[in-house]
Amino acid sequence: MNTIEQIVKNESLDDIVTVFALLKPNPHLDMMIRRYNREVLDKYGELESSYTRLFAAGVLAKGEKGLAIKGPNWKAPQFVIEKRYV
Repeated sequence: MNTIEQIVKNESLDDIVTVFALLKPNPHLDMMIRRYNREVLDKYGELESSYTRLFAAGVLAKGEKGLAIKGPNWKAPQFVIEKRYV
């Protein structure tokens, strides 16, 4: 199992979006999550809801070219701090 697959299968959607929205635009993030854990996005609009929550909480902010940037309240999810998948 590769690292991305482990993260997508084991972490919450909000934590995944908090990290990967900085690196991948929404459509690519959607495909990545669906490839490894389709159940996370079974509810229609779940990914968009996660983005909305994170933008409203100041965790993410609008960036360029479809990417988000770190918002004023951004902090690394626990799996990043612990370097769980390195």
